[in-house]
Amino acid sequence: MTISVIIPTYNRCELLQRALQSVLAQTTPALDIIVVDDGSEDTTAQMLAEQFPQVAYYYQENAGVSAARNLGIQHAKGDWIALLDSDDVWHPQKLNLQKAALTAASDYRISHTDEIWIRNGVQVNPAQKYAKQGGWMFQHCLPVCALSPSTVLIHRDVFSDVGLFDTRLPACEDYDLWLRISARYPVLLLNQALSTKYGGHADQLSHHYPGLDQYRVQALSNIIDSTSLSAENHQAALSMLLSKARIYQQGAIKRGRLEESAHYQHIIDHYANTDSTAR
Repeated sequence: MTISVIIPTYNRCELLQRALQSVLAQTTPALDIIVVDDGSEDTTAQMLAEQFPQVAYYYQENAGVSAARNLGIQHAKGDWIALLDSDDVWHPQKLNLQKAALTAASDYRISHTDEIWIRNGVQVNPAQKYAKQGGWMFQHCLPVCALSPSTVLIHRDVFSDVGLFDTRLPACEDYDLWLRISARYPVLLLNQALSTKYGGHADQLSHHYPGLDQYRVQALSNIIDSTSLSAENHQAALSMLLSKARIYQQGAIKRGRLEESAHYQHIIDHYANTDSTAR
């Protein structure tokens, strides 16, 4: 079982050092470590050459985190792909424990773990809706992003089956991928905090793209239209799309964005015709 680590980064030189140090501290080493620089203008390239010469470094003009992760996956040598965001860190046993668990449960092709959340330097307790689950968890993935990229370990064959990250989505690209994966694969959960997720800094996508549900509606539309869902999951996805679209449309009306409201009314009308539970 060989593991490739992929870290996308953009102008996060100091945070990237912390992330890489946590990868090199793993008790089970990775086969290769790939950093994809999404157009950084800081000293990332120089830092990597001087401090982490063992890391495979790829530079691309700024194209977003999805394109960066996809490039890393394409260059990965391992059978398994471990993602790590450049502002997060792994605990030393992370890869070792996931490898052991997946070896023991060989039918699984994706695993994730619990995590510690740090926001603005303070540890916080995630809301109950973010509680980690395992197994066939498609419907648990519908309301929110139920897996964190920095916790997952995915067999590369999964990407051949469901596709890579959708570069058309500027945000919620991970939500979109988890829907596609969880519709086809059960997820193995290690109910241990094996990574630390840092939040609150200004360059996070959630700060740049308010109203994230618009991208979740797009992701739901994509998977509903793909006809790859079971009847039960199809109905659950339809209901969630209509709920999120209606809420987003009401927000657009309150803000006087009438063209946007009309767009979401069109989406609601289209999908309500196929939803037997729509009111």
